[in-house]
Amino acid sequence: MPWGGTEEPAWEGGHDEREQTLNQLLVEMDGFESNDGVILISATNRPDVLDPALMRPGRFDRQVVVPIPDVKGREAILRVHTKKNPLSGNVSLQVLARGTPGFTGADLENMVNEGALLAAKQGKSQIEMTDLEQAKDKVLMGTERKSMIIPYEERRNIAYHESGHTLVTKMIPGTDPIHKVTIIPRGRALGLTQRLPIDEKHIYPKDYLLNNIAVFMGGRAAEEIVLHIQTTGSHEDIEQSTELARKMVCEWGMSEKMGPLAFGQKEEQIFLGREFARHKDYSERTAQDIDEEIKQIVDNSYDSARKIIEENIDLLHSLANSLLERESLDGDQIDKIVKGEKI
Repeated sequence: MPWGGTEEPAWEGGHDEREQTLNQLLVEMDGFESNDGVILISATNRPDVLDPALMRPGRFDRQVVVPIPDVKGREAILRVHTKKNPLSGNVSLQVLARGTPGFTGADLENMVNEGALLAAKQGKSQIEMTDLEQAKDKVLMGTERKSMIIPYEERRNIAYHESGHTLVTKMIPGTDPIHKVTIIPRGRALGLTQRLPIDEKHIYPKDYLLNNIAVFMGGRAAEEIVLHIQTTGSHEDIEQSTELARKMVCEWGMSEKMGPLAFGQKEEQIFLGREFARHKDYSERTAQDIDEEIKQIVDNSYDSARKIIEENIDLLHSLANSLLERESLDGDQIDKIVKGEKI
């Protein structure tokens, strides 16, 4: 939804399945007597759209939040899912847990299953660490599409684009370290730069968010500086940058001009015919100021990325040439390239 405009509300019907389910649930809950001894337990992954009628005292009195597991939780989950699998001595569940921030229990189970399949395809009697690392890349970045034929000109564009992300990441202190860079198509992407945080993060400072936008802009800046072109390969980077800048201005109060205010309250009560849209609670002048602030944040981050690439253009060429030669680089190989060492 563009700022300064309005979005057509998506109206939900007054007799859809969700309303009927809600009404039936409320009727059943009201029918319980105090001496029935009935305990009702429910679960949802969308607590933001629960109807207030369900949350009134006397219905669901206690809420238990089940968050994404931390590093200790991930290690324990991996231990459960690998209990019946023959593991090689070089497998470190602690290392795998540290390298999978944001993974849910289902993601970790999927990773172990993929690792077992990779080991079985190669005729191994045990699952090795390399199998699980490859499985982690598959879960994180998607399946490799090695059969996809890409012309050299496009491969060169992709290599410089991903090298731009990599170079900006390495030159800005405090950013999440590079896990892997590849120009092998994976999933729907033609190339990927994968970063993994060292520690669990629960809050994000403003500088960290600005650095992330600069990293997103690094691919576009590299294309323009070296190849003198603009391609469609940056569309996801631009979307992420714009959305992050919008949240900084409108939700997190990280704009000096707009101040610590929230703009655009969300209306997500989709039961009983209520609209599912963002409510515009500010004036046209404020909308224009928001547009300008978002644009300034993204433009400043782009200028920072462009300056870093121009000052380290030789290193950009080295990264791109290594990617064209090897197709994939891990974090250790990238560190060697940055230090001027051979890999």
